[in-house]
Amino acid sequence: MLKQHLQFKLSQKLSPQQIQLMKLIQLPTQAFEQRLKQELEENPALESGKEELENIDEFEDDYEVNDNETIEAEDINVDDYLSDDEIPDYRTQANNYSSDDEEKSVPYAAGTSFNQYLLNQMNTVYLNDEEWAIAEFLIGSIDESGYIRRPISDILDDLAFTQNIYTEEKTIARVLSIVQELDPPGVGARSLEESLMIQLKRKELTPSIELAIEILKKSFDQFSKKHYQKLIQKHNIDEEELKAAISEIEKLNPKPGGSYSGNNRIVEHVVPDFSIRIVDGELELSLNGRNAPELHVSREYNNMLKGYKESQEKSKAQKDTVMFIKQKLDAAKWFIDAIRQRQQTLFVTMNAIMQYQKEYFLSGDERNLRPMILKDIADEIKMDVSTVSRVANSKYVDTPYGTKLIKEYFSESMKNEQGEDVSTKEIKKILETVIKNEVKRKPLTDDKLAAILKEKGYPIARRTVAKYREQLGIPVARLRKEI
Repeated sequence: MLKQHLQFKLSQKLSPQQIQLMKLIQLPTQAFEQRLKQELEENPALESGKEELENIDEFEDDYEVNDNETIEAEDINVDDYLSDDEIPDYRTQANNYSSDDEEKSVPYAAGTSFNQYLLNQMNTVYLNDEEWAIAEFLIGSIDESGYIRRPISDILDDLAFTQNIYTEEKTIARVLSIVQELDPPGVGARSLEESLMIQLKRKELTPSIELAIEILKKSFDQFSKKHYQKLIQKHNIDEEELKAAISEIEKLNPKPGGSYSGNNRIVEHVVPDFSIRIVDGELELSLNGRNAPELHVSREYNNMLKGYKESQEKSKAQKDTVMFIKQKLDAAKWFIDAIRQRQQTLFVTMNAIMQYQKEYFLSGDERNLRPMILKDIADEIKMDVSTVSRVANSKYVDTPYGTKLIKEYFSESMKNEQGEDVSTKEIKKILETVIKNEVKRKPLTDDKLAAILKEKGYPIARRTVAKYREQLGIPVARLRKEI
């Protein structure tokens, strides 16, 4: 049985313009400039830079059309897009940002790749065609750290299947030994142990280096776990001899490829979106001028509308043209408004963060960072948490203490013995300082670290200490041990 009934339902939908605005807010400065360039290329009704203000007509966006509604050229009131005002209102609003605030040119690095650098060295070695093809394949298998992380048996199969080269493992091993003679020392190794051994054998042999080679060859596992007493007993040496051998090993490069590829890698330039300065004891916030471009609506497009209005006979081509113009003018007007909204949202959000962490920004002491979550700032500026998240996760701020990602200023809270909320960043800073000042012969265990923090007024469990230590990238006590 069929029934008809009415149902009223409230639903919330984001318009395409709102979605685009959220995407604009999320973009950092360099990505925003690319988006701006794209919009200028796609919309001829939008122009950048300053324009003379004489006799420029402005349009008002009073005509809205639903997505599913079809309009005809006759339905468009051209007067809605034209006015008698000589100066449009969006030109009377100052943003106080100069386009000259930041240098817009970005240097680009160029050079020889790491693998090509190795191949160039191979040109000085005599190899037959098969050996050269194997060497080229081996060098192509070296990663940025300088290692070949594959067994020879797998390389043998790959040479047969992909290069149509049928050879033997001993031939590959012989060519690999030639590759391992290239610079930087240690390149082409299949493990850390092998890389360190190659580097040591390049040095002039001394008693300390000979002992270091013996330790790596016979006791690499004990060495990596810092079982120093076992090493002393096994190699029948005293503590000073062991210390000298370890000192030689510590001079080696565990990532030999990094010494070249790291210098040649194109660095991604971080452009701060905000700048905080201390002026006469007060904080001063500014938005990067590259986030405040000067845009205006094309004069030619306004003139086209005027021409259509004054035309006595309106042909089909003219009607199609006015429809196109209307669409582009709407898009240009919205984009100008969206950029202005983006500027305001960024500034208001960062200003709230700056005021919330005022004590930190004045002192630079991370112990003065207050516990702060996204909701704290969202409630402060009366915006959604997702908006604050978009600003915090992708924007950088230039401060007197360095350029940092804004989300680094957010942290959870924890109560101290006085019942006050303190930032977890404050606890991590104290933990880092305690570990830095520990006696390295007897590094502090997580239990002892928890006891020390408790004495300082931060009662946290051992597992929490372990979690914070790992977040700081600090190894366990056994691996921090020195002799």
